[in-house]
Amino acid sequence: MSGPAPSPGTPKPAHRLREIALLYLRLGATAFGGPAAHIAMMEDEVVRRRKWVSREKFLDLLGAANLIPGPSSTEMGIYLGHAYAGWPGLIVAGVCFIAPAMLVTLALAWAYVRFGSLPQVGAVLYGVKPVIIAVVAQALSSLGRTALKSRFLVALAAAAALASALGTGPLPILLLAGGAAAVARRASGAQGWSVGGIAKGLVPAALSGAAPFSLGGLFLVFLKIGAVLFGSGYVLLAFLRADFVDHRHWLTEGQLLDAVAAGQVTPGPVFTTATFIGYLLAGVPGAAVATVGIFLPSFLFVAASGPLLPRLRRSKAAAAFLDGVTAGSLALMAVVAVQLCLAAVVDLPTALIAAASFVLLVRFRLNSVWLVLAGALAGAAIGRLR
Repeated sequence: MSGPAPSPGTPKPAHRLREIALLYLRLGATAFGGPAAHIAMMEDEVVRRRKWVSREKFLDLLGAANLIPGPSSTEMGIYLGHAYAGWPGLIVAGVCFIAPAMLVTLALAWAYVRFGSLPQVGAVLYGVKPVIIAVVAQALSSLGRTALKSRFLVALAAAAALASALGTGPLPILLLAGGAAAVARRASGAQGWSVGGIAKGLVPAALSGAAPFSLGGLFLVFLKIGAVLFGSGYVLLAFLRADFVDHRHWLTEGQLLDAVAAGQVTPGPVFTTATFIGYLLAGVPGAAVATVGIFLPSFLFVAASGPLLPRLRRSKAAAAFLDGVTAGSLALMAVVAVQLCLAAVVDLPTALIAAASFVLLVRFRLNSVWLVLAGALAGAAIGRLR
């Protein structure tokens, strides 16, 4: 993957890096609404306004970002930075897009630790958590219609959901779902696969038992998540719950929901939820370690994937594997949504908030940030009435 070829009249490298830094700092501070919104903002700025890359090149890079693990909008920004300013642009674009969201999330984590036990803060989170459930449900509904494009993939998703409910970790589910889809594609006989047969392959023994906390362990957990997570950023919830709540017992269910809420209310990548979790567990050092761990694989994958992309895009087996991984990702999202719903929707007001948020998301396509803020205000109001 080579950098842009210089030509007469083009900006000098230092000027290009400054342009990238200013653009991505602004995007990182204002890009609300999730990966699709982030990518749309990048297309408007980089293709239409600045003409750093052609529309065809942009679409090629977007396809590449969807073929590798990690946060797709962050990786898209990294690809575009490299396309405009080579290897330095790759680093500057990624760091500048991540940094504003990380700092805002860090401030929220500090406030949560400092004031989280106060009744008014608890009331705000009481209203925000049901909104998060609605956001995840809406994403499931939208992605499912696009991704589950055959009966086989629907069956694969159902089997993956069953496996997750029975205690299988997210990584085995995604790998086995992708492998099953690739094998079925090669055999040209998806009808021969049954839900029961797929589920049997997806249900190894569940992980259990607490683990002692360390900064090194925290880094490795987030490095693993960043290196293997395909699909929407909301699939992150499944990995976080499995690693931090079920397996290591470093977080409670409520703390996980609070961390996800922080990731939703801040701009930029949802993966900065890691910053919040790291701060809860080990203060500023933990926040730094967690953030570097979860985003580092994205930089490495983008840097390494350039020469392989044309071959992967032409491979039917790679496309089928990705279809299977996507089906497994949606199944993980569905199981986590149910589990978190039980913790967030605890009475009639929270049920009404969740239902109203879902309707507004689906019917009127309201930005999730406004819903999160409305949920916070509703929670605060209900708290004052009690």
